[in-house]
Amino acid sequence: MILKELVLTAMAENCYIVACEETKEAAVIDPGGNAQTILRALQDDDLKAVYIINTHGHTDHIGANREVKAATGADILIHEADAKMLVNAVSNFSFFTGANIISPAASRLLKDGDTIKIGSTVELEVIHTPGHTLGGICLKSGNIIFVGDTLFNGSIGRTDFPGGSYNDIIQSIKTRLLCFSDDTICYPGHGPSTTIGFERKYNPFLI
Repeated sequence: MILKELVLTAMAENCYIVACEETKEAAVIDPGGNAQTILRALQDDDLKAVYIINTHGHTDHIGANREVKAATGADILIHEADAKMLVNAVSNFSFFTGANIISPAASRLLKDGDTIKIGSTVELEVIHTPGHTLGGICLKSGNIIFVGDTLFNGSIGRTDFPGGSYNDIIQSIKTRLLCFSDDTICYPGHGPSTTIGFERKYNPFLI
């Protein structure tokens, strides 16, 4: 697997590019902004984006959807419960920042347990983890999980936005993520990576 991490926008949002080493087909996970940076990163390794995957529908995770799709033709994937946020500036909160971001609609609606195949060597398993949003998802491949804004290094995602629920996010983390081995690496939507073992032992929200 080819894995590239980009830190984008004033909100320091983590965008990940995951690609098949054999075919060079790639998925862009959470293109929150700075489309030209994302496109350059693809070009640097001669990667072809076939998917744009949003872990949830907030503006800082979908902000470059339109430009990246226009440049690459990639399909947009998001959980069915967050799909309306792509096309509604109030729902995705960009309206409140004056940006009024409207993404193209999803090409494919995801649900828990779906598999996303990238090229011939990479598969991402969709894990539905509501709590930050109704349709928040994590994406697992081997011992790596892209956890979006569900889990952070030493913290958890905000639950005070519409569609958020503290009880749901704690339940999601404890039942859908902490079931994995301690050496599982978590790549969050903001901040540094962590492991399931570290969060199990030290995250104050989970102890």
